[in-house]
Amino acid sequence: MHTSSDVVARLCGVVKRYGGVTALDGVDLVLQRGELLAVLGPNGAGKTTSIGLLLGLMRPDAGRVELFGMDPQQIDARRRIGVMLQSAMLPPTLRVGELLRLVSSYYPHPRALDESAALAGIADLLQRPYGKLSGGQQRRVQFALALCGRPELLFLDEPTVGMDIDARRKLWNAMRTLVAEGCSVVLTTHYLEEAEALAQRVVVMAKGRVLSEGSVDALRAHVPLSRIRCVTDLDVAAVSAWPQVASAEREGARLRISTNEPENVLRRLLDADLALSELEVQRAGLAEAFTELTREETAEQEAA
Repeated sequence: MHTSSDVVARLCGVVKRYGGVTALDGVDLVLQRGELLAVLGPNGAGKTTSIGLLLGLMRPDAGRVELFGMDPQQIDARRRIGVMLQSAMLPPTLRVGELLRLVSSYYPHPRALDESAALAGIADLLQRPYGKLSGGQQRRVQFALALCGRPELLFLDEPTVGMDIDARRKLWNAMRTLVAEGCSVVLTTHYLEEAEALAQRVVVMAKGRVLSEGSVDALRAHVPLSRIRCVTDLDVAAVSAWPQVASAEREGARLRISTNEPENVLRRLLDADLALSELEVQRAGLAEAFTELTREETAEQEAA
């Protein structure tokens, strides 16, 4: 049970249609204070529409939308958020430092410019014109603009697209810092490893509905399989026929096995090949859970 002071954003039975297309079909969503919530789903799932409603950029056809207990279009609610959407049209001739000072001036208690730049990893870009930056650098600047107002709630829509691995990891660390300060974050991403690394809670959507929500571990539980990889000369067809093996395939010298009884399969592997080496065992990840959940939804709709 969440108290009203715990909840910073909420969708209650929300329906949104575009002509004959239902983008959201009775969606319930709650975001708590100090929580990083990842919203996942294939294209057309309703993720962007959900964020647009919470930002007050559109109105629902049915249901209720709240931001800090208020209408999302109220200025008192909007002053408490930061936003990084998938695309941003910013003046290309302004220097990065000028952009930060401009956006900071819209907020009553903004971060110091140097603090925002350090958090976003753009201290070396402050004198550069925005239009002269690479795509990944521009995304980091957009992140700095989203956090410079010291928001209580941050919306990040595919924030690390176009970033290299090092920049992505630095942004992850910045998100963790913000959450540790008490900021709530709504993250949409196609990088499932990103959600797995960051989210306290995950919502999986498809075709305008919430399929599942919970912790990463709770979603992993939808897929009871574990993965075993090892270097072995065992015949892949023979291993595939073992009763505890869901699938087996060869990757060069390695054998990759999926099973819901890893202990039994491990014993049999070690008995069958004394020379077996480079053994790895890994439980199913968020990617497998996401695939299974969306596959089940597709199968149910095709059967209906």
